[in-house]
Amino acid sequence: MSQLHEHIQSADWKSEKHVPVIESPDTVKAGEIFRVSVALGKEIDHPNTTEHHIRWITLYFRPEGDKFEHEIAHIEFSAHGESAKGANQGPVYTHHCAVACMKTNAAGTLHALAYCNIHGLWESNRDIKVQ
Repeated sequence: MSQLHEHIQSADWKSEKHVPVIESPDTVKAGEIFRVSVALGKEIDHPNTTEHHIRWITLYFRPEGDKFEHEIAHIEFSAHGESAKGANQGPVYTHHCAVACMKTNAAGTLHALAYCNIHGLWESNRDIKVQ
């Protein structure tokens, strides 16, 4: 039987449109709020059509030395051009980008997991230092 982690893909976001790109400060002040953005298609656009789209992004934080991650945000993208008139005829399309604000007293790693309805799960990570 396969395990979920065997199916999570990763790559360099500069050459693969499915990899979530995490943008945040490299170093933050302990206990101060900072912004984290996660998006797909920074270098290569990812489609956002009824047939092929990013369904959701989840952002986690794992403090150094801790065993488990903490979920920071889960964002679902629900509008991909669906309409009673047919696929890609709708008036609304969400864009696969999200911003979360957080604070921490511990250095650690941000992990982003994104789901493409055709190409499955993709991940990336970014280390954060605390001063």
